Amino acid sequence: MKLSVIIITKNEAINIQACLKSVEFADERIVVDSGSTDGTTVIARAAGATVIETTDWPGFGPQKQRALDAAKGAWVLSLDADERISDELRDEIMSAIAQSKQDAYFLPRLSSFCGHFIRHGGWYPDYIVRLFRRDKADFSTDMVHERVITHPAASTGKLKSPIIHYSYRDDSDVLRKLEHYSSLGAKQAFAAGKRGGYGKAVSHAAFAFIRTYLFKLGFVDGLPGLMVAIMAAEHTYHKYFKLMQLTRELKLRRIQK
Repeated sequence: MKLSVIIITKNEAINIQACLKSVEFADERIVVDSGSTDGTTVIARAAGATVIETTDWPGFGPQKQRALDAAKGAWVLSLDADERISDELRDEIMSAIAQSKQDAYFLPRLSSFCGHFIRHGGWYPDYIVRLFRRDKADFSTDMVHERVITHPAASTGKLKSPIIHYSYRDDSDVLRKLEHYSSLGAKQAFAAGKRGGYGKAVSHAAFAFIRTYLFKLGFVDGLPGLMVAIMAAEHTYHKYFKLMQLTRELKLRRIQK
């Protein structure tokens, strides 16, 4: 077996069929699901994927490691359910595997925001390791913003065609993800020993906007670029605000002891 595609899901019925269809060229497609209630697993099985259902949620990194541990292919392609592989990228992937010049490959990613593809603001090319030899990499243990960690001796290269990422479908999707990821980010930062306050929430949010809109040229994308910068600021503010709340709860517990 040459190539396994691994995907983790929860309530991705709107995405999973198109995602799996875009990787029909793979020898194996594995979906690790953490309690979907919208028919995701039914759709995935009907599309020919191997579905593994879990009852807990250890975080993005450990969950993706579970998927990796289940893979049998010599090569692994890791995707999110809202990502697609174009025909051009498919050809590059198969060529890279056939030539096997490197152990892992960085793939660019082109992401959309409410129907607009964003090419500035730090969103593109957004190179990430997604294609790798199964025995040459593992996932980090991060709860959120997990990454593929290649082994010390592993060689890396880059592919040219981007993963197509339908990251934010509409306003409600933006708000849902803002709430979800800011909470996970706060918990991860707290576990790492970071603490928060009003000053940090405001200053970090302001810098996130300036970095995205000005330093990373987000303004070039017009109104969508502005909205992305505002979202970056909101996410950062909520993350540090929630971190402040966790900090206060810790102090209160110490006082009560």
